[in-house]
Amino acid sequence: MDIVVPAKPALFLDRDGVINVRPENDYVKDIADFQFIEGAIESIALLNDFFSPVLVVTNQQGIGKGLMTVAGLEKIHEHMLKQISAGGGRIDKVYFCGDLDKTGSFYRKPAVGMGLLAKRDFPRIQFRNSVMVGDSITDMIFGKRLNMQTVLIDANCDIARAFHRMIDRRYHSLKEFATYIVQHCK
Repeated sequence: MDIVVPAKPALFLDRDGVINVRPENDYVKDIADFQFIEGAIESIALLNDFFSPVLVVTNQQGIGKGLMTVAGLEKIHEHMLKQISAGGGRIDKVYFCGDLDKTGSFYRKPAVGMGLLAKRDFPRIQFRNSVMVGDSITDMIFGKRLNMQTVLIDANCDIARAFHRMIDRRYHSLKEFATYIVQHCK
């Protein structure tokens, strides 16, 4: 008789505003622009104990606008992954869409393309048991379209009030979410 151990749920994380500081009216165009939000590195390390895989799904239309290149974005992500690893954490894969919003790209959130790519790469993902953590309504719609639980990182509550039906839980930071998971999901 085989013993079947259920898979850990997958965790999908938006990048800007969840892991790193979102520049106001700008993009993270190089490593110098990338600043981790306080506690994000440690939070990812804690969340690794409860979720697998841990994935980043991020819209990066700065590429489509010609403000940055795919190679430049990959260097930013390499830097991010190294820092997370040095802090004892792990991101299993980063997915990004550099298309402009107006293109209607299947891979740009809130469309589900990046989620389906993740399912192809990690077949054990069960969306209904997975969690999407983001700071925008497009993140929440993306999660709901894939039947995930949604967690809004929102310090000012504006999105939470306007779109409360799309949001399962709300926290002020990834650190607050990680603390909740550690305390309640042992």
